[in-house]
Amino acid sequence: MFTGLIADLGSVSAFEPAGDAAGRGRGNDGREGEDGGGGDGVRLRIATRLADRLAPGDSIAVDGVCLTATEVDVKGGEFAAQAMAETLRRSTLSSAAQAGARVNLELPVRADGVLGGHIVQGHVDGTGAVSEVREEGFSRVLTIVPDPPDLIRYMVQKGSIALNGVSLTVSALCDNGLRVSLIPETLERTNLGGLRAGDRVNVEVDVLAKHIERLMEAHT
Repeated sequence: MFTGLIADLGSVSAFEPAGDAAGRGRGNDGREGEDGGGGDGVRLRIATRLADRLAPGDSIAVDGVCLTATEVDVKGGEFAAQAMAETLRRSTLSSAAQAGARVNLELPVRADGVLGGHIVQGHVDGTGAVSEVREEGFSRVLTIVPDPPDLIRYMVQKGSIALNGVSLTVSALCDNGLRVSLIPETLERTNLGGLRAGDRVNVEVDVLAKHIERLMEAHT
């Protein structure tokens, strides 16, 4: 479980096919098991100052995707993780997490920790395309078009959403998407500051909205 408060902006040092080994491990749905999507996954190595707080088997959110650290090199300041094909299809990892890319990293929240953002599971619901970037005073406003489009039904103005693992507030809803406003701190400490029109981000909607929808369906 995460809160959407990024702890470090890591750097991908290696991104390579993992063969059949990538089909085992924890995927985007958080479950252990075989790759249900078919095809090969990938193996990532990520440099981060968080390496000394990780151990093999620990969870870590990479651009909002919950992955398992399979190896940790504390001295070298990096860890390895595997992403299976299903994870690659549902997220931007296959295109955005190439070698040299900067990725948002967050460790799981402790039970006695501060919930500074909102409940983020690391189970990406889809992606979103940046359709507009504009400056507004000291902030930067992004317009995001979600894919699949029906994710918009889980979003409300002033509600919470996670983009690339960052807990944000939906500042407005538009015809086919949403807008978020980023303060300078967010622009500096996360990879959202480098987004341009046409870029894609990982989208995780508020899990509470999905539970409510499911409960309502059971009574109709």
